[in-house]
Amino acid sequence: MARESPDRHQFQPVVKIRIKICGITRAEDALAAAEAGADAIGFMFYAGSPRCVTVGQAGEISRRLPPLVGRVGVFVNPTEAEVRAAVAGAGLSAVQLHGEETPEFCARFAPLPVIKAFRIRGEESLGELAGYAGVQAWLLDAWVQGARGGTGERFNWDLALKAKSQGRPILLAGGLTPGNAAQAVREVHPDALDVSSGVETAPGLKDAAKIRAFIAAVTETSTAELG
Repeated sequence: MARESPDRHQFQPVVKIRIKICGITRAEDALAAAEAGADAIGFMFYAGSPRCVTVGQAGEISRRLPPLVGRVGVFVNPTEAEVRAAVAGAGLSAVQLHGEETPEFCARFAPLPVIKAFRIRGEESLGELAGYAGVQAWLLDAWVQGARGGTGERFNWDLALKAKSQGRPILLAGGLTPGNAAQAVREVHPDALDVSSGVETAPGLKDAAKIRAFIAAVTETSTAELG
């Protein structure tokens, strides 16, 4: 008697939606994020941000984190020397570039993963993406005049779906909260979600309960979608 073939679907790998808690300024917030199950935390090295930290401050926080939690440094139009100093001083595991950095500049930090951020204003914004096919991932955030992220504003997620069709991993950011995290998972199916102001009590001050609620919403929804 022929042996029944196993269901091929049962061997399909589970794709986890990763979660980054960005704009960390305090060790207690970083530890709360790690305890809740965050995959990475983000340090803002842009002086124009209310969440800006020094390399020394980031290094102190980084040393208290579990080893498998990613440390991402967020920069806006930095020099190569500034990035390299932060990588060494804060123990960064990835670099996120949120300015007008060129593809050639992004390539200088290989083999360290580089995330290139784009502020999405409309469909025309997607035209920039193809030039950055060499980076490890694209972060899509809302376009707000004079701001470089952390605004709490959301963009049209239909554009994120169009960006996904270009084949690079997508980090969805902009206006995410515990209340809409499940919707983001269901509608966009991003590779990762990046949240900052949506889990804060004030700029740079995270709320542990909001972090737990955000991560729980993503985990429960992604598990249900896979099931």
